Amino acid sequence: MTALPDCFSYLPSWVDRPEQLFDELVEHLDWEQKDITIAGRTSKTPRLTCWMGDHAYTYSGVRNDPRPLPPSLARLQERLVAESGATYNSCLANLYRDGRDSIGYHSDNEPELGDRPTIASISLGSRRAFHVKQLATGERWTLDLGAGDLLIMRDESQADYRHAVPKTTRPVGPRMNLTFRDFLA
Repeated sequence: MTALPDCFSYLPSWVDRPEQLFDELVEHLDWEQKDITIAGRTSKTPRLTCWMGDHAYTYSGVRNDPRPLPPSLARLQERLVAESGATYNSCLANLYRDGRDSIGYHSDNEPELGDRPTIASISLGSRRAFHVKQLATGERWTLDLGAGDLLIMRDESQADYRHAVPKTTRPVGPRMNLTFRDFLA
């Protein structure tokens, strides 16, 4: 694999006991599957989500009402602040139940995240391919993110790149992604 651009930092096995955290969050978070409308067609999001923070968050036309951050994620958030030097006040959790669940190429560029947000992304559960694409050149990178891996996206990562977790036909178990961010309300 070609080295990732400087605005991405990959730290494998960053979370202690990721299996325990995965099991706890699957059971205790308030998972939702929202309706989304794209090009006039309404369907369910191809994954489950849970938004945690102090304010409602709307992306792709979908409103997410906030839930409190559980103590285990509050502790992780404190570690992330020390690791990245950024601040975080919210977390969007995504649960990909199998290879059919996905998210297409996108960037986390909502106005409430500011001009150059830092997003700390923690993977739990089964390994899944995570794709990054540079907008100007079309150059691509693929990371095979596994349980406990941390990917920090900062600076121009959301303006100049897009990222995705595509569908896969290979057998995969559930995967969770925790994206910590500083929500400017």
